[in-house]
Amino acid sequence: MSRRPLEGIRVTDFTWAWAGPYCTLQMAHMGAEVIRIESQKRPCVSRLIPSFADEIPGPNRAGYFNQYSQGKKSLQLDLSRPEALEVTKNLIAKSDIVVQNFSAGAIDRMGLGYETLKQIKPDIIMISICGYGQTGPERQYMGYGPASVPLAGIAAVTGYRDIGPAEVGISYGDPNAGVFGAFAAMAALTYRQRTGKGTHVDLALWEALLVLMPEALMDYSMNKTQPERDGNHDRWMSPHNCFKCKGNDDKWVTIACGNDAEWQALCQAMGKPELATDKRFINVTARKANEDALEEIITNWTKEQDRWDVTETLQKAGVAAFPSMSNKDLATNPHLQARGYLVQKEHPEIGKRIHAGIPWRMSSSPCEVQTAAPLRGQHTDYVLRDVLGMSEAEVKKLRDGQVLS
Repeated sequence: MSRRPLEGIRVTDFTWAWAGPYCTLQMAHMGAEVIRIESQKRPCVSRLIPSFADEIPGPNRAGYFNQYSQGKKSLQLDLSRPEALEVTKNLIAKSDIVVQNFSAGAIDRMGLGYETLKQIKPDIIMISICGYGQTGPERQYMGYGPASVPLAGIAAVTGYRDIGPAEVGISYGDPNAGVFGAFAAMAALTYRQRTGKGTHVDLALWEALLVLMPEALMDYSMNKTQPERDGNHDRWMSPHNCFKCKGNDDKWVTIACGNDAEWQALCQAMGKPELATDKRFINVTARKANEDALEEIITNWTKEQDRWDVTETLQKAGVAAFPSMSNKDLATNPHLQARGYLVQKEHPEIGKRIHAGIPWRMSSSPCEVQTAAPLRGQHTDYVLRDVLGMSEAEVKKLRDGQVLS
């Protein structure tokens, strides 16, 4: 069988919350041995927040942690202790990549900055993720995903007509920076293979998020204007919106017509062929000018029907349509199940639970979720004995001294 892309690569993982763990998750998906450094004294926030399996709180039962730590190992250490710092340095000496997403300068104050790591292992690759980067006048500001969204201008273009900027409902900066960090690690590995040298990647959430704003940035750069907030509408296409369907408040379907032919097909599918020649809707310019009236007509049709019936009818007619999906819809989706995207690995404490898996397939290299997320400290003995070669007596001394806590 072919090797997984990062098989044989070891990652020392100091990450927490979302951006860093999402970065190392991609590495685990590609076959790297990712070893998380954790502590009872300062648990990762992702182990502490809902949702919990069976609604029973516990550090090993948090869905947030268990989603983004699949395939990883957990080493429990109290990094405030000199002995733990020594263990960590020994692990780094046997690693290829170190990933951290503390605030700027924090890892240096811990005695584990890049200059120190280079002394331990000259070709080490370090990925540092924080809100605003390791340098610059705003480096000391705390950086979280929710704050990066408005700072990147995304909130300014999100919302409905005649209403102020809106929350987008997700901390886009975190997963975006995580993916960028994983990509940068691949580039750094390639560079190391070619030159024998390591590197330090300085990655800012804010900058990683700006790539989602090309139209708005170019609009201002070229025209000195900014896009208007317009809900789910498109600047040119009409209809282009999310329409209420039969059922509770979660039942909606998105419909979009890219040209006049699709609009005419929609009219036929709705049983209202006369709308195709109605002067209010005769072309896209007219439809945009009378969009409110148009959407009222479509809503009167969709609200009496099941969203999947609307979807099937319109797709057969060549009109783009698809329901808005809930978490339950996704977890039970037959297409995602058929592709093996939804995975259930046995977890030592909570058994099998549905998790999002790997969103890619490689024809010549197997990538699949290997294990469920680890219990906190589950692999402490493995790392100390098998990776670092410590004796039973040495491990016992650390445990008796509360270093492994």
